[in-house]
Amino acid sequence: MTITSQLLQDAVDALYRLPGIGRKTALRLALHLLRQPAEATEQLTGALARLRKEARFCSRCHNLADTDLCGICQNRARDASLICVVETIRDVMAIEFTQQYTGTYHVLGGVISPLDGIGPDDLNVESLLVRCASGAIREVIMALNPTLEGDTTVFYLSRRLEGLPVKITTIARGIAIGSELEYTDDVTLARSIAGRLPYQPQQEP
Repeated sequence: MTITSQLLQDAVDALYRLPGIGRKTALRLALHLLRQPAEATEQLTGALARLRKEARFCSRCHNLADTDLCGICQNRARDASLICVVETIRDVMAIEFTQQYTGTYHVLGGVISPLDGIGPDDLNVESLLVRCASGAIREVIMALNPTLEGDTTVFYLSRRLEGLPVKITTIARGIAIGSELEYTDDVTLARSIAGRLPYQPQQEP
């Protein structure tokens, strides 16, 4: 790909560094921004600059926030006695998108991974223990990815939470709706069988 303008090349290189953006897409975006009114481009760059400079993390759950507490922790309609432990902020957004969860969150900031040099001290573990030791938490839902690192982290957290008056649960794991058994991996299929539930026929509409 030959770009005769160094200014355009610099813009493409910057956009190309973003995840999921190839060089052709980066070029298309750069040319699109070039065709927009200057105000629109300045609004975009200004929003990104403010996000980078002013965004902070919730002092309670470590979710992305505009103030000391995020909007979820400030929402009195949420069940503050229920904590869903997740790996990243993106997991919070994924669960919120379902509109099925009304409790609060705790973002660990990763999972225990010795191969990557990530231990418990690198995660937001102590603040979770403090929240659970307060006596105001009745249940902790472990919603980490079903990987070796995720399971290791869940095991570690459950050991650290022993003795505290909280119920520890994990999200259900099984076969996705619409998938076929022959294409399901062995671990998922085994867990689906081990965690089977009583059959409940759906009512006809």
